Amino acid sequence: MRKLLLSALALVVIAALCGYGFWTGQRPTGHYLSDLRIELALSEGVPADHGNLLGVEPQLYPSDYQNLQRLHRKLAAYLQQARSQGLINARTIVILPEHIGTWLWARGEKNELYQVTQRREAWQWLELSNPISYGLAMLGAEGDDRRADAHLRMKAQQMASDYQQLFGGLAREFGVTLVAGSIVLPSPYVERGTLKVGSGALYNSSLVFAGDGSVLGQPQRQQHPDSEVRRYIDSGIDQPPQVLQTPAGRLGVLIGSDSWYPSNQQQLANQSAQFIANPAFLGGKDSWNAPWRGNRHQPLAASLPFKPGEISEAQAWQQLTLKANPGDMSSMSVFLRGRFWDVVADGQGFANRAGLNLNGNRTSGARLLNLWL
Repeated sequence: MRKLLLSALALVVIAALCGYGFWTGQRPTGHYLSDLRIELALSEGVPADHGNLLGVEPQLYPSDYQNLQRLHRKLAAYLQQARSQGLINARTIVILPEHIGTWLWARGEKNELYQVTQRREAWQWLELSNPISYGLAMLGAEGDDRRADAHLRMKAQQMASDYQQLFGGLAREFGVTLVAGSIVLPSPYVERGTLKVGSGALYNSSLVFAGDGSVLGQPQRQQHPDSEVRRYIDSGIDQPPQVLQTPAGRLGVLIGSDSWYPSNQQQLANQSAQFIANPAFLGGKDSWNAPWRGNRHQPLAASLPFKPGEISEAQAWQQLTLKANPGDMSSMSVFLRGRFWDVVADGQGFANRAGLNLNGNRTSGARLLNLWL
């Protein structure tokens, strides 16, 4: 009798495990309608043969990341509208916001992950749906926030492939130089034209794609990660800012608050950079007008001319980015917009040229920023 009960229990456990395994493999895709409208919030200068910096501030949500086709459709629609307004040519440098690639960790998951309202709930669905890969990623996780590290590490190979396919494809489709915002990956590098991931620490990195879809240079790592991401993202100061040759001229990329520090901009100036692309991200509802939080976790922040709370986030971003510019380089800062569960992406992109800040119209939706060179 006892042997019979044990056999029955074993069958129940096996059936449960088989059922769970089958469930984790199911990835149904629901229907989703997305707002493809975008407003031209800033257009400065006169069209000429020198090209332009074109910032795209997309309005994105978790469901946009359910599959690459959805995300491509939305970003391509924005660029098509820019093209119809005469803002795209062979010398255009398109700039996308920080972390636009990081959210690719949500690609290809269960519908429930996109329907919950809290990020922690989404994490739970991610872990339940990928138990083996999550467990293995936890074994190799680093940093103070091992759970956040594991979420990115477990999807890193897929994310890197998706990132290059999507943004390299957009660059080729529209024939532009494209600064693909940023993505968090373990020790990323480019080998024979392909973005690859290593096994080391996580870095917030940006890739630039040429008009034929090929990669320019190596991933540019964020030098000074701030806020909560510093608990799992490493500093990239061992790989200083690089300058890339584009059809419009010499381009440097500074990610997030890296644009605040004169030493970073000076390194680009020393390499004869003409333009700076600054993909940025600011989390928190209405945080653009809230008191500046600073970057207190970075020792270099002690040299900044403002203290946290003295000015608003908007004033800090605009004034620090402008003050750090050692010469006559033009720059553009571009922010991600939308909501990712309980994380609201805020910020209003801006440009600067010849010592002046150029601010566009304030809008609540997706925005285009254009600066003729």
